[in-house]
Amino acid sequence: MMDGTAFAFEAMQWDDVPVVMGIEQRAFTLPWSVNTYRHELLENKHAHYYVVRYRTGQALVRRLWRVPWRRRPPGTPIVGYGGFWMITDEAHISTIAIDEAWRGRGLGEYLLASMIGQAAALDASRITLEVRETNQVAQNLYRKYGFEVSGKRLRYYQDNNETAILMIAYGVNTETYQAKFRALTTAARARLTRLEPSMLPRPTAS
Repeated sequence: MMDGTAFAFEAMQWDDVPVVMGIEQRAFTLPWSVNTYRHELLENKHAHYYVVRYRTGQALVRRLWRVPWRRRPPGTPIVGYGGFWMITDEAHISTIAIDEAWRGRGLGEYLLASMIGQAAALDASRITLEVRETNQVAQNLYRKYGFEVSGKRLRYYQDNNETAILMIAYGVNTETYQAKFRALTTAARARLTRLEPSMLPRPTAS
C-alpha cells in the first residue's frame, strides 16, 4: 500500500456497491449485477474486494475494513475498485477499474500494486488474470509488475467474442519479486504525491 498520498485503498463495503456499479457500467460493456456483488461480498469466502477513495484532505486511513455493512464517513468519493479470489496460494484478479474521469494519473497502477501487496500478504505465490487482447495499455502495466502471457481464451468476451490473454505473475511472495515490487511502488507513490488538486477532477460525494 502507498501511504502519504491523497488516495486510500480500503476494503469494499456493501454500501459502496451502488457507486462501484456506476463506475463499472461506464467502464465495461458487460457489468456485473447487484446479485453478483452480493454473492462476492457477503457469501464468497475466497473473495477480497477493495475500493480506491480520494481522501480530499482527510487524515490517512490505514485500516482495512472487512465488515461490508459498516458505513464510511462522508466526503470520501470512490474513484476505482478491484478484487481477487484467493484459493490456496493463487490469487486471481477478477475485476479492476478506475473511473474514466480519474484515469491517466497512475491510479490504475496504485490499485494493481495495492492488490498485489494484499495477495502477497495472504501468502499468494502467484497471481493470475485475464485481459482483452486489444487492451495493450493494461497488458503493459501488468508486464511492468512481472505478469507473463500464459495462454489465450478464444471468444472469451461475450460482447464481441474477443480473445482473452491469460497472464500470470509468479513468485510474488519471494524476496526477488518483492525487491522489484518495492522499487515500483516507491516510484508510483512519488507520482501520486506530485498530483495537485488542480490536476484532479472535481470529486462528487459517494
